[in-house]
Amino acid sequence: MDQTVRVWDISGLRKGTPQAQPGAFDTFDSFSTVKYVLEGHDRGVNYAAFHPSLPLIVSAGDDRQVKLWRMSETKAWEVDTCRGHFNNVSSALFHPRHELILSVGEDKTIRVWDMSRRTAVQTFRREHDRFWVLTAHPELNLFAAGHDNGLIVFKLERERPAFALQNDILYYIRDKYVRQYDLNTGSDVGVLSVRKLGSQWVQPRTLSYNPAERAVIVTSPADNGIYELVGLPKDQSNELRDSTADGKRGQGSSAIFVARNRFAVLDKVAQTIEIRDLSNSVTKTVKPPIQTNDIFYGGTASLLLSSPNSVVLFDIQQGKVVAEITTPPVKYAVWNSDQSMVALLSKHTITIANKTLGQSCLIHETIRIKSGAWDDSGVFVYSTLNHIKYALFQGDNGIIQTLEQPVYLTRVKGKTIYCLDRTARPRTITIDPTEYKFKLALVQNKYDEVLNIIRTSNLVGQSIIAYLQKKGFPEIALHFVQDKKTRFELAIECGNLEVALETAKSIDRPESWARLAQQALKQGNHKVVETAYQRTKNFDKLSFLYLSVGSVDKLSKMQVIAEKRGDQMSKFHNALYSGDVKARIAVLRDVGMQPLAYLTAKTNGLEDLAEQILASAGIKESDIEGLESIGLSTLRPPPVVTQTANLLWPSLATEENFFDKALANGHVADYIHGEGAADGAHTLDSWEAGEPDGGAAGDGEDVAVEEGEGWDLEEEVVEPDATHLNAAEDVVPEDEGDAAAAAPGVPEPELWARNSPFAADHAAAGQFESAMQLLNRQIGAVNFAPLKPQFMALYRSAHVFFSPTASLAPLQLHIRRDPEIRLPVIRRTLASIKSGELAEGYRFVSAGKLEDAAASFKAILLQLMLVTVTTKEEAADLQETIVSAREYLLGVSMELERRKVVKEDPTNVRRSLELAAYFAHCKLQPAHQILALRNAISVFTKAKNPVAAGKFAQRLIELGPDAKVVASARQVMNAGQNGRDTVEISYNEFTEFDVCAASYAPIFKGSPLVKDPFTGACFLPDYLGKLSPLTEVTEIGAHASGLPIPR
Repeated sequence: MDQTVRVWDISGLRKGTPQAQPGAFDTFDSFSTVKYVLEGHDRGVNYAAFHPSLPLIVSAGDDRQVKLWRMSETKAWEVDTCRGHFNNVSSALFHPRHELILSVGEDKTIRVWDMSRRTAVQTFRREHDRFWVLTAHPELNLFAAGHDNGLIVFKLERERPAFALQNDILYYIRDKYVRQYDLNTGSDVGVLSVRKLGSQWVQPRTLSYNPAERAVIVTSPADNGIYELVGLPKDQSNELRDSTADGKRGQGSSAIFVARNRFAVLDKVAQTIEIRDLSNSVTKTVKPPIQTNDIFYGGTASLLLSSPNSVVLFDIQQGKVVAEITTPPVKYAVWNSDQSMVALLSKHTITIANKTLGQSCLIHETIRIKSGAWDDSGVFVYSTLNHIKYALFQGDNGIIQTLEQPVYLTRVKGKTIYCLDRTARPRTITIDPTEYKFKLALVQNKYDEVLNIIRTSNLVGQSIIAYLQKKGFPEIALHFVQDKKTRFELAIECGNLEVALETAKSIDRPESWARLAQQALKQGNHKVVETAYQRTKNFDKLSFLYLSVGSVDKLSKMQVIAEKRGDQMSKFHNALYSGDVKARIAVLRDVGMQPLAYLTAKTNGLEDLAEQILASAGIKESDIEGLESIGLSTLRPPPVVTQTANLLWPSLATEENFFDKALANGHVADYIHGEGAADGAHTLDSWEAGEPDGGAAGDGEDVAVEEGEGWDLEEEVVEPDATHLNAAEDVVPEDEGDAAAAAPGVPEPELWARNSPFAADHAAAGQFESAMQLLNRQIGAVNFAPLKPQFMALYRSAHVFFSPTASLAPLQLHIRRDPEIRLPVIRRTLASIKSGELAEGYRFVSAGKLEDAAASFKAILLQLMLVTVTTKEEAADLQETIVSAREYLLGVSMELERRKVVKEDPTNVRRSLELAAYFAHCKLQPAHQILALRNAISVFTKAKNPVAAGKFAQRLIELGPDAKVVASARQVMNAGQNGRDTVEISYNEFTEFDVCAASYAPIFKGSPLVKDPFTGACFLPDYLGKLSPLTEVTEIGAHASGLPIPR
């Protein structure tokens, strides 16, 4: 605190280590000397630091000053003082790479000084904490400052370099030089200097490249945003050209090329987008439809506009919003190579969407997302602070590699990632894309590629196994697992009895055999069930199994086994199953149930045996004369009609999948249904002979039996939906574990929903929720109440319930519209609607029944929402039918409104005339167009508007009506030649216009309007967001993709 800075010479340390006595320390003076004493601070000095490469010293003191000192071999002196702190300066240091000084103080600020000008460049202020210490990272662009309550780590300049990729050439900016890097050859050369763009300490923010003109636009956040347009030299030269030589500058926070000779500039303050040519002249100014913070390339003549809560695809030429998606504030937009998908990067989220901003998935990260690039296969690879990750279009994501330092991805090609590091130097990182390519192949059903990855890669781990189970591919996960218990569980889940039997033998635990028996019983493989019961010595279930399959000899063996075991109940059951009445009587006599034994003998006609029982009991028949007479028993075992002991029951249809077939030779042994069951008879023989361990049951040898030929029947397993719960109440639900062990096949209605993009097919499948979601996305439907009857009719028409037996729940049968195509029958087709309701609507118009016509055309529009088409021609015909129904409904509605006006307000002649004119403006069939024109002529003639009536008459003659109508029209034309209209209306046949379908007011060409996304009807902007009166289903102005068009 002596107000000095002292420079010490410590070279004595190099000459030798000071000798200190044990337990004592040498003083600093013993091996160092003061070389310079720097005086200049008025108060105590808190900190001093050397420059990393120059003979400079910086010091900070309680006099609120930061002083810069220079020294030579012989002396040191003060260079200058940086003033600006208004309290004690705690610490100061030199920037490791730039001519900057950083200082912190008790005035709660971090200040950055220009070392050459000694002026403050930036000031960072903290509200409540004083700063005490400051340090710089030895390699990275990071600084740390300690304050009263902790520390902060910060950086002074933007790390992410501005770059643009064109094919295999990367243009990027490092140290304010535009450089060109060839990804193939590794050539890295500077092509342009932009050092004079903005402040020398502020790095450019974005770079946009125009390959057609070989020009770049560089933007900088300095001075509230500036940009510079400059062409790159065509020939490489040793001398770098400065951008100020022929560059063109302007103000703007963002600037990007949108066409070969046009670029867009965003003025964030004024909220305008200027379209400029290559001479930097404004050709067009657009007012963005939303609060825009940034703009990105959205395709030729299109922009992506980023707002705080959404991104809009904006067509510059038409000046309208094409699509919109809700997202957090987007910082970067990354398109794939064919411009079909875009990744919108926010601070902690990634939104992947298609070119019309239809969202595919939204991925959340807990740490900051830095950059991203598309793989050639359509996988988005992105980097965070410490990882390189991937994201599939349907939302699956995972980690590829861990990073020591953040990188900024520019291109992903095969196993190589091209990127820029924190110092803006090109790097390549080799990755293993096997995991995400495997998942992508699964999602895209490319099973041959999946098979190749399984065979050629070492793709293992609990994560991939859990993923396969989650996605419904346990049979694939089975090929990655070696653990016996996990392998058994997966085999049970996917119904692979072969692997389950193999692993059950290895595990050999009762619970495993019980699970296997349950699964095999569901699949109808009673031979495996027999093996499992034998292994667990479940004699009762074995006996009943033999009864079920009609195996008489095995039942007789079970009787002998029960005799040897001394199990009276088992003996009785086996005797009952096999129909051996004498054996049943013997069991009853052995257990002391003489009355039951007597009755059994009596009711089965065994009189001699009945007398023996009475004699053994010491009674006579006369003693039981009062017993009620009992007829002969009809209890007999059912006769075996078909021997099924060697057949398998098709109770649950299973078939070998692609992977089982492909890997059978290499990974899975050949499997025959009922493996291990042939030794069942030998096991019974051993039990019958009294061998306690079951002989062959434990010897580990598997003897295959011949595969039984099944009944070639299949049973559909269909989950009852909510409408059939009552019918299914008597069905006993399966145990959850059992259901997981033998997953049923995909229900037919679910396949309908999977295979079709049409809402009608989803409704017919009973998937009302997905049908409504489809209609919302495709036609902007928001009110589904009018569609409920059609949903129900579609569902009822595609399902039949058949009750073969009164005691059983009805069978649900699903009706396809084509036996070979898994799609439902649709109640109404386009052809039937055109020949039925549409023709009827035309007849109503011809007959003048306008109320009926309006109801008919409105119903037609609702039916057309739920129509399916199979060809492009049918799709075009559907659109034409929608337009036709819309025009008729609009025209009829206007005429009904005109008649209402005439009736309720006869003085409002002008409105009546306008509605008649607009009705004649609708696109109707010639016969009905004639009616509309004749109606207009009549209305205008009565209102004494002969000129307008004559123009309608001229249009009528052009349609070629019959001679009488033509003659009448000519008279009207002649009357209008010298006449004059008495009522002026808002109608001009020479100006293009549309009619608002809600207010029936004209919307002239060029005026703002919104449309019904389904019918295409036009509305005034005031009706945005309201229900369309034509359908009462769709939202006016909603963004919609349109009805699907078959490819």
